[in-house]
Amino acid sequence: MKILKKIASSNMFPPLLALALILLFNVVIQPGFLSIEIRDGRFYGGLVNVLNRSVPVMLLATGMTLVIATGGTDLSVGSVLAVGSAVSISLIRGSDTSPTADTAMALWLVVIITMIIGAICGLWNGFLVAKIGMPPVIATLILMVAGRGLTQNITLERSVTTGHLPFGEISNGFLFGLPNQIWIALVIFLLFWYFTRRTAFGLFIESVGANRPAANLSGVKADSLIIIIYTLSGICAGVAGILNASNVRVIEPMRTGMNMELDAILAVVLGGTSMSGGKFNLGGSCIGAIILMALTQTMYFYGVPVEFSLSIKAVVIVLVVIIQSSTTRKFLASHIKFSRKREVSE
Repeated sequence: MKILKKIASSNMFPPLLALALILLFNVVIQPGFLSIEIRDGRFYGGLVNVLNRSVPVMLLATGMTLVIATGGTDLSVGSVLAVGSAVSISLIRGSDTSPTADTAMALWLVVIITMIIGAICGLWNGFLVAKIGMPPVIATLILMVAGRGLTQNITLERSVTTGHLPFGEISNGFLFGLPNQIWIALVIFLLFWYFTRRTAFGLFIESVGANRPAANLSGVKADSLIIIIYTLSGICAGVAGILNASNVRVIEPMRTGMNMELDAILAVVLGGTSMSGGKFNLGGSCIGAIILMALTQTMYFYGVPVEFSLSIKAVVIVLVVIIQSSTTRKFLASHIKFSRKREVSE
């Protein structure tokens, strides 16, 4: 009973339970959903597909988690992703008027430049929030709109493609049987987890999110920290843009990254991070991204119309939020405690 109580009170319990229920539903309807095949040394299966397609949202949610932990939000990550996709493909193509297998710039330089542009976008957001004093919603909404316009300018308001094969291998290649972008997301997650849980950086973030004036009085440079956090969020969006462009090898100015900032915020909330700031859960945010993609893939597979799929997604999200609420946790904990007392008395 102690183990059950500990599991029920864990921050990871609600998102993991929601993910397990979605996967269980798929297994019941489609018994082979969780089966994994090995072909030519590569893993294939429904679970691998869900994990692979959740990577962009997972990256956005990783940066968004830290932003929300400081008491802010970043509505620009979808547009920054689109900018990153447009920049990377444009640099690969150069002045070529048609997609080719050649590259106009070294691949490693394309990646670095795109990440720098993502960092600049995040730095701009952080400056507006920390130094100018703009509300995070307004500050990031500016770049959300401007970023979409910048994407149109870069692509000349048309879809741009690339046939550069090594660029496509960034996300579509395989390492140890799994797609490269899964490993890239894992490395970024581990780096964020290490610096937020094995150094004082994470405590500084939580202190700023819980009480910014008190954090300043205790010696934490809140303004600098907020700028760093938004910059990291911009870098995550830039990397997600590279992976998105590498995966589909096309950028559509008005569709790429559209509404992905909302998916990132939902993933963070599903993962158990409070929108009011303070405590945060990076692992939960990644699980939240997988939940969203698993739910989306399930509805696509069963041919649920778009007008109904959004409603179903909303209902599932509401249920998960209810499950992870403090009231529900107290109820589960008290129920387990009552059951234990009853067993002892009997």
